[in-house]
Amino acid sequence: MRKIIIFFLICLSFNFQYSSSMAYEEATYNIVHSTDTYEIRHYKDRLVVEVINKNDDNSFRKLFKYISGQNNKSEEIKMTVPVTQGEKDEGYYMQFYLPSKFTKDNAPLPNNPDIKISTIKEGHFAVIQYSGRASDNNFLKHRDILNQKLLEDNININGPAIRATYNGPFTLPMMRRNEVMFKVSWNK
Repeated sequence: MRKIIIFFLICLSFNFQYSSSMAYEEATYNIVHSTDTYEIRHYKDRLVVEVINKNDDNSFRKLFKYISGQNNKSEEIKMTVPVTQGEKDEGYYMQFYLPSKFTKDNAPLPNNPDIKISTIKEGHFAVIQYSGRASDNNFLKHRDILNQKLLEDNININGPAIRATYNGPFTLPMMRRNEVMFKVSWNK
């Protein structure tokens, strides 16, 4: 997992150096509840391209090639944020959200069989935001904080933690936006 993140950060630094003048489309959401520590967001269905990591560290590279035009339409696709990572039954995954102009019907098909186009179904997610490096230790620290707060507030977690990264490695650590997300049950 650490190698994937390092590769992701290196690629972002060469190709997508963040500045205040650059804006990437972000998955839209509504905040339905907020505390001093976290917020509950409602997301509608989102289309992603994803790679399940099968003991290699090329997930970011594979996804980047897809948006760079290695797809059935040879279409370049704008980078979006965040890049998300987490666990599934088959292993670890990495996902790029597709820009909102795409649907399952018009999204370019991947040339690489390791890449799948998927829909993340509408739902509620508890999110804690933090700055600093996108290290495993920083992620795990904030995952544990969010997990504890959700337990204290009797909010049911419905899956493993998701890592969301927004900036490249040349962004000053205190200016970086990172998040931990959990899918949750929310009926309030």
